[in-house]
Amino acid sequence: GEVTAGSGAAAPPRPASPHGRGGAATGTALSRERGRALTPRLPYALGSSMYYDEDGDLAHEFYEETIVTKNGRKRAKLKRIHKNLIPQGIVKLEHPRIHVDFPVIICEV
Repeated sequence: GEVTAGSGAAAPPRPASPHGRGGAATGTALSRERGRALTPRLPYALGSSMYYDEDGDLAHEFYEETIVTKNGRKRAKLKRIHKNLIPQGIVKLEHPRIHVDFPVIICEV
């Protein structure tokens, strides 16, 4: 049937929302949400910042030596290479890593 304001019947409680809107949040629901947020994700693979050049060499940066003549003097300069570099891609880590900003004390002295 239909419930009116004067009938004395209480409305059923709304379930707790993980976003804090609506319903009464219980302590266990909040601790579950906080626990989930603090659970560390340990990556076993990361994207590398290294590149392969045309010869198959692996490095963060590649330079080419160029000879520059200025006022009759020859000088060697290094010119950074940006073209024809292939990213290394995803690299599997030997040990899982944790981010330095993760808010957990790992070892206390």
